[in-house]
Amino acid sequence: MAESLMDIKRQISSTKKTGQITQAMQMVSGAKLTQIEKRATAYQIYADRVRQIVTHLAAAQLLELERQQMEQITNAANADKKQLQVATLLQQRPVKKTGYLVITGDRGLVGAYNSTVLKAMMQMIQQDHKTASDYVIMAVGGVGADFFKNRGINLAYEYRGVSDIPTFNEVREIVRTAVTMFDNNVFDELYVCYNHHVNSLTSAFRAEKMLPISDLDASEVEDHPIEYLTEPDPDAVLEAILPQYAESLIFGAIMDAKTAEHAASTTAMKSATDNANDLISRLSTTYNRARQSAITTEITEIVGGANALE
Repeated sequence: MAESLMDIKRQISSTKKTGQITQAMQMVSGAKLTQIEKRATAYQIYADRVRQIVTHLAAAQLLELERQQMEQITNAANADKKQLQVATLLQQRPVKKTGYLVITGDRGLVGAYNSTVLKAMMQMIQQDHKTASDYVIMAVGGVGADFFKNRGINLAYEYRGVSDIPTFNEVREIVRTAVTMFDNNVFDELYVCYNHHVNSLTSAFRAEKMLPISDLDASEVEDHPIEYLTEPDPDAVLEAILPQYAESLIFGAIMDAKTAEHAASTTAMKSATDNANDLISRLSTTYNRARQSAITTEITEIVGGANALE
């Protein structure tokens, strides 16, 4: 019985230490979640403003593309470089290969955050593509990169070590690589696949089409008439700002995914802490019962021995 009591006592002690660790991790993840939520809110203001400017500057091109039903610009061989770049990012082209930028974490202890994305990705690939030559995978996060490599899926690009509170300068390589690969016809459309942050307890898988840019609506210009003074001219400004807008969309998705990761980590660590407390409570009850039983047995033995002496 003594050994049993010692074993239970060791389990209680180790579980308390584990609970302290998970509680500390919960607090850290909660602090990071608060920070990134504030930064994501501020960034959304910038993203909305860039979208508004791009929509107004590209109004003429958008109307022309609508009339032509996104067909390729005629006489493209004689088109100047800046017009070709604008058309590349706005114009739909025949889809021979699809690109997927899959965002996961670099570590575990985040509940079902990573598995949700990877499971949904495998279902998409199986349903939408017959051969591996029909798609290109780019992985952001070590969990996703290792997952695809272990299944024999070649990666066109991988990036590990995105910080907990990412900045645009940090992930510039990711977003510019994706835009450059699209511009070089490595793939004909790009979907960014990640867990969207709904609230602190909920996230939802998203596969958003980022390239070619298709979420601009020329009718918004009529609803919000604004005149911009441009130098040297609207086409030159659009040539510079349109790739930046595409990059802002991808960066926004990375921010959203990181927010969902911190929320998942906070929830997972809270659940682990609660489970540790429940286990400690059950072990304490078992320990007290075993200890009471041992005391009762000793008392019974003492009384029995005293009676025998009489």
